Amino acid sequence: MSIADQAMGTALRGLSRFAQLDVVDRLGLRDPTNRLVYRATRNGFKAANQAGRSFAAAQKATGSGKRQGTRKPRLLFDLTPDDEQQMMVEAFGDFAAEKLRKVASVSDHDCAAPPEVLRQASELGITTLGVPEELGGAVEERSAVTSVLITEALAKGDMGLAVAMLSPAAVSTALGLWGDAGQQATYLGEFTGDDPPAASLAVLEPRPLFDPFELATKATRDGGDYILTGVKSLVPRAAEAELFVIAAAIEGKRPALFIVEAKNDGLLVEAEPAMGIRASATARIKLESARVPATALLAASSPDAYADCVRLGRIAWCALACGTAQAVLEHVRQYVLDRNSFGEPIAYRQSVAFTVSNMAIEAEGMRLATLRAAGLVDQGKEFAREAAIASRLCAVKGMQIGSDGVQMLGGHGYTKEYPEERWYRDLRAAGVMEGALLV
Repeated sequence: MSIADQAMGTALRGLSRFAQLDVVDRLGLRDPTNRLVYRATRNGFKAANQAGRSFAAAQKATGSGKRQGTRKPRLLFDLTPDDEQQMMVEAFGDFAAEKLRKVASVSDHDCAAPPEVLRQASELGITTLGVPEELGGAVEERSAVTSVLITEALAKGDMGLAVAMLSPAAVSTALGLWGDAGQQATYLGEFTGDDPPAASLAVLEPRPLFDPFELATKATRDGGDYILTGVKSLVPRAAEAELFVIAAAIEGKRPALFIVEAKNDGLLVEAEPAMGIRASATARIKLESARVPATALLAASSPDAYADCVRLGRIAWCALACGTAQAVLEHVRQYVLDRNSFGEPIAYRQSVAFTVSNMAIEAEGMRLATLRAAGLVDQGKEFAREAAIASRLCAVKGMQIGSDGVQMLGGHGYTKEYPEERWYRDLRAAGVMEGALLV
């Protein structure tokens, strides 16, 4: 946090305390003080990227939009990656090991991903994976399994950095899946260029027991426009994002997805550092009567599209948890073999060996459940049940693996010297986050 931000926070706290004093009423200053507090609080949210790029349709387009083809289902249940998938896993795995691991600790401390690393990730074509090939996408056939494998490989480097890199891909994937021809012509081309925009999918709201199908963010019809009002929480890279896909309930009823440009006067952003995934630079979005045209509505407010968005997002968070859990397991396994106590490695102690074995078993179970859900997506079959099972399993077992990782290192696990404490904080996100990513 900068000195300016600290000063602003101190001033706001002082102003709020002043507003609570009885002397304000005695002097007849209640209304002016309330207005001042409101303006100061509102100013804590900064206009989002007013100087960002302008989006315009590359060509006139009408219709339902282009869609990626789906892979031909395998006759047998086989999780062996094909040649293309293996090539991608190796490329992203090497990138995670060589680049992400080195900057993970600093990025976590700074609550921001290094621009150079984000640029290198863009060069790998992450944002083009969900774009139809006819519109400049990288692959002809859509594959949730491929997305899971890539997400898992990146998360082994660092979950927070993986979220930062995959956040724009969630928006391009949403446009590829549910955008009409006009929306795709306006926005998708930007994601296939040399300088793809920072973008975010915003679903989560700052309230307990959040249910993505019961949204407090509202979209009210006003002539040919919609007026969006509400608050979104823990949105990755929101401060620098140029484009958002935001979930809101139309007329307080059915949830839907809206395309909102960062230049919108009613969209404000405030930093919101979290317990984990800090490198993704999470922030809070405040929508103050943000006006968007009716053409900003994705998938014609189809309830099936929104439900799929939530479920595909949960599979993506499972993939992140699987990758991070694998990182914990590999580091702990080597640590207990190298750490000697009373003349022998602590891995020889039965309690240590059983704990590490259980971590491996649960990590394998998480991965199989996640790939099973993604496999059903690729086959065009119903996957709601399997996505829910994978989400619950990864939330509970992922957090347990993170906790066991800290425990296996003893006092070392509780310090910044080793990455286990960061991995534990990151794994907690799998149980509370909604949206932000898609497979």
